[in-house]
Amino acid sequence: MGVNESDWKLFRKRLPEWQERHMGKLVREYAGILAGPDLASDKFWTLEKRIRKDKKHVGVVAEMSRSEMFFNLLELLRDGVITLEELDGFSDELRELCAEHK
Repeated sequence: MGVNESDWKLFRKRLPEWQERHMGKLVREYAGILAGPDLASDKFWTLEKRIRKDKKHVGVVAEMSRSEMFFNLLELLRDGVITLEELDGFSDELRELCAEHK
């Protein structure tokens, strides 16, 4: 799928906002782990494992290329980082494809 210029610009603009919001959610979840009743060593290893897993998701880090944009949007949708409503402003074609493949 080719990516039109306006979709690409909008994606580049919104992705950092979406990632920041998602990472804020993760940090709150991490704080819950740290505040729990477990032993310090258990908290540490639980948190380390979780961060290792989370940092591989598009909601934290994304390959910024036009060829990956559609797949990045799908992953953001599937992971609950964004909703279909947050694709307002993108082309009808792209929104329809995302809704179809979500």
